[in-house]
Amino acid sequence: MSSPVVLITGALTGIGRATALAFAKEGARLVVSGRRDEAGQTLAAELRDLGIEAEFVRADVRHDEDVSKLVDRTVARFGRLDIAVNNAGTEGQTGPLTQQTGESYAAIFDTNVLGTLFSLKHELRVMTAQGSGAIVNVSSVAGKTGFPGAGVYVASKHAVEGLTKTAALEGVAAGVRVNAVAPGPIQTDMLERFTGNDADAKAGFLSLIPAQRAGTVEEIAQTILFLASDKAQYLTGQSITVDGGYMA
Repeated sequence: MSSPVVLITGALTGIGRATALAFAKEGARLVVSGRRDEAGQTLAAELRDLGIEAEFVRADVRHDEDVSKLVDRTVARFGRLDIAVNNAGTEGQTGPLTQQTGESYAAIFDTNVLGTLFSLKHELRVMTAQGSGAIVNVSSVAGKTGFPGAGVYVASKHAVEGLTKTAALEGVAAGVRVNAVAPGPIQTDMLERFTGNDADAKAGFLSLIPAQRAGTVEEIAQTILFLASDKAQYLTGQSITVDGGYMA
């Protein structure tokens, strides 16, 4: 992979951060984005210390104008956009469907679905014009099955899967590939929140995983690197599940 220009949303923690570091070690030029300025500048400096060009751009993917400016800033800095990783997401409020509200729906869908839509909109705008590009959306096993107590999150990730397929079909003629990675339980702060910061609940959840452990952010990052690479040139419109065998 020869110095591609990579944009990552939700880059400041967890999978996004690990993916930024993985691309940096491959020599990519990076724009990392999130909503916290100090953490973003710290990450950009850490990436530059690895000997690559990197910039932090603050953006809230829930706002079309923010995402438009983020993509345009990337192109202004590096002249093109080769790879985009749409990782910004939230699990929102968990609980049974009978307890959900319009506010809890909006809190999840505005980030996970609308944010992915805006990201795809502006990434495709640039990539179709240049005639090349690879996009990886971060979905979840929750985009493939149900989870009691997480219905709105589950619905949002099913929507990400649908957006991935549609974007792939709309981009393929212009040489743009769009895929998703669907992680199972990954050792992140989100997993701790998802299991109520309860060690017994977490252990119970992980006992359902054939691999008998949570995945690592680095394992997801390596899958993203593959999907974005020239090794996956004939792969588009797919969602690759990385879950220690859970969906099997």
